[in-house]
Amino acid sequence: MSENDEGAVTERSSWFIIFSLLVSTFFSGFGGGVVFPIFPALGTILGISPFLVGVILSANRFSRLICSAPAGAIVDRFGARTPYVLGLGIQAIATFGYIVALYVPLPEAWFLGSRIVLGAASALTFATSYTIAANVSVGDSRGMKMGLIRGGSILGFPTGLLVGGVVSDLIGMSAAFFVAAVFAVIATGLAYWTIPETHVEDGTSRSVKPWDIDTSIPTLTLGLVNFGIWFAYMGVLFASLVLFLEATGIGALGFDAQGSSGIFMALTVLSAAVSMLIGGKTSDTWDSRVPVMLVFLSLLTVGFVLLPWAESARQLAPVCVVIGTGMGGTLGPYMALLADLTPEERMGRASGTTNVFSDIGGGLGPIIALPLIDSIGFVPVYTVSAGFPLFAGVALVVGLYVSTGKLFPKTGGTDSTAEVAD
Repeated sequence: MSENDEGAVTERSSWFIIFSLLVSTFFSGFGGGVVFPIFPALGTILGISPFLVGVILSANRFSRLICSAPAGAIVDRFGARTPYVLGLGIQAIATFGYIVALYVPLPEAWFLGSRIVLGAASALTFATSYTIAANVSVGDSRGMKMGLIRGGSILGFPTGLLVGGVVSDLIGMSAAFFVAAVFAVIATGLAYWTIPETHVEDGTSRSVKPWDIDTSIPTLTLGLVNFGIWFAYMGVLFASLVLFLEATGIGALGFDAQGSSGIFMALTVLSAAVSMLIGGKTSDTWDSRVPVMLVFLSLLTVGFVLLPWAESARQLAPVCVVIGTGMGGTLGPYMALLADLTPEERMGRASGTTNVFSDIGGGLGPIIALPLIDSIGFVPVYTVSAGFPLFAGVALVVGLYVSTGKLFPKTGGTDSTAEVAD
């Protein structure tokens, strides 16, 4: 569905589709969060080594890394609706696999397999949700709509953390996994009944090969932005915050470092979800989304510069808000900008390609940061991490200038036609 078809869809039906995507992506993110309070205890409960537990937790990210680009090609060839529903359904089945793993021999194999399948399925849902949202939005509302979709999946994660921890503690692990699976089934049913095909005409398909990824300059540029954001935020902050709290003795609400880290991480996620709407909506009112992104990337840099100097919960809390605001405020207009700069028939592949960059950044962050923190400390590592959002800002400006010949090409505002070079 092209932007010219927006009038045929109507603004009302467009918002209905966005709301359906919001709810289903929220439930999808919810299922991903449930496992984190539970999986670290699997070693003692099921006799699984800590190393293998780490491999199980990371398996979905590595499988998604491999599957993201092919998933985008599938979307561009066959459409967005069927892969989206299929991805949600497979995630529900994979989550039920957690329950099976608790009662069969070789539980580690079941958990590992479920996580691998879950990662491949999430590659489908990520590529399709952004594509559908882009298809039913235009310049003067696209930023807010794309921010809503991204915020829904992010908000689902801390909700899953909370529910997973409470339910597993009160009732048991199988009950927590069952709740996650039920929500995934609900998300699948909701998507099946409410999401129409928006990307290809009914009964048709495009000639797109699974390995045909989008390597255009705008897509690679925004991929580098994605890398810089997720390397610092998910790769460094989320992987090391509990260690920072242990080293500084900072706690929140009477919890130890592990519990307090969850509170501070949730604070960054909540502020990110709010700022996604603010950033996306603000970029809709400006001729270019680029200045809005640069402001929020600067906030992300400021947060990491201040982070290692926090000496109490009262100091750390506002720093976490600044980091979350910078991250979320960038991602709202970021997704809209990707849609502005990408021809409709390539949106699936563009989404898949940029997701690859985020998985690389999020995956490399812990591998690089944790050994460095152990050897040289938090101050230099967090200070260097502050440079990654700056790198993202430079990549954004340079890449778009190469592509359009302008530092701030018109991409948002009332003029929804992006200035992209052929």
